Amino acid sequence: MDHNNEGRDVIHTVLATGDLAMDRDDYDACFAGTAAVLRAADVVFGQLETSFAEKGVRLPQARHAVLARPEGAAALGRAGFDVISMAGNHVMDWGHEAFFETRRHLEKAGMSVVGAGANIAEARRPVIRTLGDGTRVAFLAYSSILPHSYWADERRPGCAPMRAFTVYEQIEHDQPGTPARVHTYPHREDLAAMEADIRAAKQQADVVLVSHHWGIHFVRAVIADYQRDVARAAIAAGADAIFGGHAHILKGCELIDGKPVFYSLCNFATDLAMDEAHANSKSFNEIRVLAEEWEPDFESLYNFPKAARLSMIARLEVAGGKVLRAGLLPLVIGRDAVPRLAEPGSEDHAAVVDYLAAVTREAGLNAAYREDAGMVVLEQAA
Repeated sequence: MDHNNEGRDVIHTVLATGDLAMDRDDYDACFAGTAAVLRAADVVFGQLETSFAEKGVRLPQARHAVLARPEGAAALGRAGFDVISMAGNHVMDWGHEAFFETRRHLEKAGMSVVGAGANIAEARRPVIRTLGDGTRVAFLAYSSILPHSYWADERRPGCAPMRAFTVYEQIEHDQPGTPARVHTYPHREDLAAMEADIRAAKQQADVVLVSHHWGIHFVRAVIADYQRDVARAAIAAGADAIFGGHAHILKGCELIDGKPVFYSLCNFATDLAMDEAHANSKSFNEIRVLAEEWEPDFESLYNFPKAARLSMIARLEVAGGKVLRAGLLPLVIGRDAVPRLAEPGSEDHAAVVDYLAAVTREAGLNAAYREDAGMVVLEQAA
C-alpha cells in the first residue's frame, strides 16, 4: 500500500494492555500511573472484561460477573484507549441488552469495538486505524474462553469464537484415579474462519494485530497445545503480532517467523475486592489451588495471586507499513489495583523481566528480553 511521505521517518507506537475490569467509584484513578504513556501512543488496544450498563440480567452461566457504571467507558477514552476487544468470557454476563449498551458507551467515548457484534459477521470484522505515515493497522479479536451461548452466530450477538476441544488421556491404565495427560485441539471451523479473517484483513491493511482471550488461568508458565497451534496458524495467515489475555498472570513470549506472540499480558486495570463469604466460597477455593501464593486480603482491591502483581504493556514500533520492533513496558500492580510503570533499573522492573524470562524458558518458548532505553525488546534467544 502507498504511504505518505509526510511523517515517513517517524516511528509510531501501538500499545496493548492486559484485561480491563474496573469496579470502583473513581474509574480515572485506575490509570493514574499509566495515562501519560497511553496518551503518548498512536494507538492503544485493551481487552474489556466487564459491562458498562445501567442494568442487566445476569445469565446463569456467568461466573464472576461485574456490572460497571457507564462512566467507565468514558474513563477508558480519557486514559487513551482507541480500540477495545469485547471478545472474552464476560461479554454476555449481563445479557444482550447490557452487551449493546456497553458497545454504545464505548463508541460514544471515541473507541472502536472489535471481536464482538450483533452477529458473527460483525464479530469477525476488523477495526482499522491509519497511522501518520499512512500505515494501516488492522485489529481482530477472538475468544477461546466461552460460556455456552457467548459466541456469536448468524442470528445471535456475541464474540468471535476460537474454540478448542480437550481430551484427557489416561497415562497409567491400570491405576484408577491417577492424573491424566491433557491434550487440546483448535476447533477446525473456527480456526479456518480466523485464518480467512486475517488474510482478508491483510488485503485491507499493512499490519494485522490479533488478540486472543485464551489459555490456562492462574497456572504458572503452562501454554496449552491449542494456543501454540492457533498462534502458528495466525502468523502463517499473515498476522504481525498476537496479544493474549485471560490468564491473569504473565505468560512467556515467543517469535514465530520473527513475529511476536505475547501469550498473556496479565491484568491492567482490574479490580477484585474480596470479603469473607467470597474467600470461603467453593468456587474461589476450587481455582485458588491453581496458583502459587494466593491469599485473600480483605483490605485489598487486587485479590489475585502474588505473581499477578507483575504485568506489562506490549509495545510495537511501526513505520512504513511494517512492525519494526516489538517489546514491552514492565508494570507493577499494588493492593490498590492501580498499574504503574516499573522504572528501568528498579527492583520491580527486574522482577518483571526475570519472571518473564523464567516462564518463557519453562514453557519452552524462544523469546529473549533485552533492555533498550526503557523498553524491553523481544528477540529470539540464541
